[in-house]
Amino acid sequence: MQFTRARDLLVAVVLGFGVTYPLFRFAFGSLPALPPLAGLPLLALALGETVLALGIRSRIRQRRVESGIGIARAVALAKASSLLGALMVGAWLGALAYLAPRSGEIVAASEDLPATIVGVISSALLIAAALWLEHCCRTPKDSDRDRDSPPTG
Repeated sequence: MQFTRARDLLVAVVLGFGVTYPLFRFAFGSLPALPPLAGLPLLALALGETVLALGIRSRIRQRRVESGIGIARAVALAKASSLLGALMVGAWLGALAYLAPRSGEIVAASEDLPATIVGVISSALLIAAALWLEHCCRTPKDSDRDRDSPPTG
């Protein structure tokens, strides 16, 4: 399994933007208001993955990894989460690109603006947490193992 590439994330951002911006452009008047905390589930996922990354990193450094299957599952979670985060960053940016210029003219646009900002930030934090989790799942190099080992003798 390969680790996540920046271009994969960029494609997901562009795809999310490409779907959302036209949706807002053509159907904004019939869409319901955005809940102000709509992006927070992504933030909760980011926090969970951060905690998981800390645990995995600690277990790998202490050489207490019982099974590689748990690490592989964490890598799969990280890859899926980073792609979800990128897709949602694009979607929230598409909404933001439509709403921001109209927020001075349309009350609904100005009311939806905070939700888009929370969404962009939460999605970006999910990407960061997922990439860090993926990084923590890597097998340490010999130089890393020597540095983390207690001195002998």
